[in-house]
Amino acid sequence: MTYEARLDEAIKDAMRARKTADLACLRMIKSLVAEKRTAPGFTGGVTDELVQGVIASYSKKLAKTIEEVEKTGRGDSPVLESYRYEIELLKDWLPTRLDEAATREIVRGLIAGSGLSGPAAAGRLIGMVMKSHREQVDPVLVRKVIDEELAG
Repeated sequence: MTYEARLDEAIKDAMRARKTADLACLRMIKSLVAEKRTAPGFTGGVTDELVQGVIASYSKKLAKTIEEVEKTGRGDSPVLESYRYEIELLKDWLPTRLDEAATREIVRGLIAGSGLSGPAAAGRLIGMVMKSHREQVDPVLVRKVIDEELAG
């Protein structure tokens, strides 16, 4: 079953169960996917990668909003609680990411295999990791691990 079909089923299930928070979140994702589909220059159909990208982007946007509002000292807002709930709900829709130890192992292997060293090589290493493991790793974590490995 495609992600778009799964999304439609999840919306129906949320309606049947009267889960308004789930329904609002899933409808937002559906709306964002439709927005991508109707964007100028879009060709082809809606793929699983497109839906996952929309979900990942939306989750990141929510997380960033939470972080910025918490910096102002208003981390107990009911709106932020709904954002946290939506992020948790959407985690099941995203591929699981490798933890820091596994990411470090990948980075060490690429450093050893490529012979790159020094802080100037960070950009090339990030490109190599993201090219081969884009769906498996968190880019922020990759950057952190590469900086640590090249510094140490």
